[in-house]
Amino acid sequence: MDNQYNRKIPHLGASNMPYIRWLPAQYEDKFSLPKGWIDGKRYNGFPLPLVREVSNKILKAPLKSIVSDPERSLFFTQWGQWISHEISLTQPSNNPQTAINEINCATSCVKKFPCFPIKIPPDDPRVTGTRQCIPFTRSAFVCHSAFGKVNTCEQINAQTPYLDASNVYGTTEKQAERLRDFTNEMGLLKVNPTFSDHSLQFLPFANGSRMDGCAAANSNSFCLSMEAGDARANENMGLLSFHTIFLREHNRLARKLKRLNPHWSGETIYQEARKIIGAFQQIITYRDYIPLVIGKHATGKYLSQYQGDDESADPRVSNVFATAAMRFGHVTIQPVVKRYNENYQEDPSYPSKLLHNTLFTPRNVIKEGGIDPIMRGLYASPAKLQTQTAMMPDELREKLVVSQHKMNLDLSSINIQRSRDHGLQGYNAWRRFCGLSEPHDLSALSLILKNKKLAFNLLKLYGTPENIDVWVGGISEPFVEGGRVGPLFACLIGQQYKNLRDGDRFWWENEGVFTANQRQALQHVSLSASICDNTGIERLPRDVFAFRPNPKAYDRCSRIPRIDLSAWKERFNETSCGPIPLVCHAFFAVCGSLVRYTCRSGFRLVGEDTIKCLRNGLWSSTPPTCTT
Repeated sequence: MDNQYNRKIPHLGASNMPYIRWLPAQYEDKFSLPKGWIDGKRYNGFPLPLVREVSNKILKAPLKSIVSDPERSLFFTQWGQWISHEISLTQPSNNPQTAINEINCATSCVKKFPCFPIKIPPDDPRVTGTRQCIPFTRSAFVCHSAFGKVNTCEQINAQTPYLDASNVYGTTEKQAERLRDFTNEMGLLKVNPTFSDHSLQFLPFANGSRMDGCAAANSNSFCLSMEAGDARANENMGLLSFHTIFLREHNRLARKLKRLNPHWSGETIYQEARKIIGAFQQIITYRDYIPLVIGKHATGKYLSQYQGDDESADPRVSNVFATAAMRFGHVTIQPVVKRYNENYQEDPSYPSKLLHNTLFTPRNVIKEGGIDPIMRGLYASPAKLQTQTAMMPDELREKLVVSQHKMNLDLSSINIQRSRDHGLQGYNAWRRFCGLSEPHDLSALSLILKNKKLAFNLLKLYGTPENIDVWVGGISEPFVEGGRVGPLFACLIGQQYKNLRDGDRFWWENEGVFTANQRQALQHVSLSASICDNTGIERLPRDVFAFRPNPKAYDRCSRIPRIDLSAWKERFNETSCGPIPLVCHAFFAVCGSLVRYTCRSGFRLVGEDTIKCLRNGLWSSTPPTCTT
């Protein structure tokens, strides 16, 4: 198959390409130096505040101040992370000079590329002895030169900029092959040979990869990380559970497709199951998730009825989307991870845990009840409600565990520092980009935020709305109707998902990707059905994004509609050329008037692999043979 997403510009579908800029970068040297690098530099007449100071004075949310969302479940939050990992990954810079100069960005407070440490204010309780910073490494970037002139540097997206399930299958052919099970012709993904989840499959362990933080005495399998299509799979238990569900769903689909089409090779089975999983992610995201994020108005504006592939649409992920807008989800994370048994009650065998105790701990999934308690906790618990008085839980602001660092990190400070590292323009510039009003004083900002105290505190730090970091300004806005972001992020998120859809030649609704019957069948995909089919859970809400506090009202799995895979059964006996010629030791697949053959493992194909049924009712040539 032609795998170029855009025939005119093939690289648009590639990983490890620069993010696109919707507004020019704002670097301190015009080329690469991040905002805040030069001490004392002023923007619009004011210096930028320390990012940790903004975190302390604007974003702090102690445990007792957390408000739960009455309408959205934690599953809603977790899907946001899942889909963000699908389309974007920013890698840290790796500068050999740091090793020569003995500078380690994870431990050093020296500001020298690629280290851009986050200064801690003098009155911050984080200040301990000589430790005056939170570590931070600049993102990897590429700088183009032309005619002796260096152009603005751009950060790199390591993911493919499409909803193509690359977090399940990987972004490179080598990675995809490493995840596959080639021991049979079933088209399966590899599973864990050592541990199972009540007879269901776990992800395989990554070869030679131990989780940081495991004691040396714990040199057993529980310290190994699990391998998936995305390297961040082990980040938290909810994310790891999602990866596990889609591994199982792929293998379930593959087995069903093989029963429907026993003449298909493992390669054909794998590719068809992968295509269905990709469509699944697209449908759930656009039909069920995005309208809950940006509300009906923005959904209607940006994501009205699909009109087909648009080769003029640029599907690349924008820097502002990856670095700021889609990070709205960070302020919807609950500080406590809930796990429930089959009665939707906490169980002493796998109790709920504070968030920082669940990061990078796949052993907790293996040893403590598998993924079922985690999945129940995600859809039976409310998301955190973003409020202007309690934005970022201290579990993420004070206790973010990343083991290679000598201290806990602060996700709020990292988000702001990352936007400065990437040279993102300030709040008003992005309001202008979206055609929204621009506040220039306290009165106007108070009106937009509907909160004079918050507006005053922001201006006390930033001096002018022009300087407010876009992530901070975006999460400070009141929600649009029916959404969980304000007008600015509704615009940026809506525009990004429009570009992703319209610029994707393999979008599930596009003619030729699926048949009409298959598209009709795909309308019935649902997360609830996938949970039913791939866990031991027997009852759950039909809409797992909606918080339903009463488990007695949940539906039994037997009542949840399923996708009908009969639309994928190949009916090939009634061709104008007669029956399909069978070849010993070969599989075949039919595409219109074409029949393509592949040999079983251990056999070699001789002759052309494809024959065609001609209009005169004859085959274009004799079929190939498979020999040893």
